[in-house]
Amino acid sequence: MPELPDAERAIGYTFTDKALLRTCFTHASVAGQESNERLEFLGDAVLELYVTEKLYRDCAAREGELTELRKQFVSREALEEAERRLGLLRFLHYAGGADALRGKTASNLYEAVTGAIYLDGGYAAAEAFLARTLAGKSAENYKSALQELVQQREHTTPSYETAETEHGFICEVHALGQSARGSGNSKRLAEQAAAKLLFGKLTEQ
Repeated sequence: MPELPDAERAIGYTFTDKALLRTCFTHASVAGQESNERLEFLGDAVLELYVTEKLYRDCAAREGELTELRKQFVSREALEEAERRLGLLRFLHYAGGADALRGKTASNLYEAVTGAIYLDGGYAAAEAFLARTLAGKSAENYKSALQELVQQREHTTPSYETAETEHGFICEVHALGQSARGSGNSKRLAEQAAAKLLFGKLTEQ
């Protein structure tokens, strides 16, 4: 079993109940020990509550848009990215060779750690962990949200046409037979504005 203090340093949280820490790093392939599956189940719920509240407070969008944005935050890819930044898999106790780690192991482990922190330190501790480790995503990143939505529906990507004007930039985005135009003081802001408008159109359907 990996050293617990090293795992705590990677997480950035010190557990009062070390048994919870051991459990969250115990894979289901290990016989005779409680696995992290129940903690993963709990962590999934804590994560969804955190993201839902964050979007509600930070993002002035309609329900359909908020739902799609939440999917982006809690996607397997997003959680795997968060796990990679922390390097948690090196502490996982598992049996059966590398085959045991196939599938959603990284994202599941991230959820299990979230659940363990919640049980040990309450929602405030879990919230602080999620705020720090999911910091790479923005509630207003409509360009990423639009791309994910389009890929889910048609396995294509949006196309952007941007031009500079006297007053800044204008951008037109096309996807799924629809288009929208936005403007901004920079190319990035113009693209985000256009993506937000088209995202809104597509989530109304």
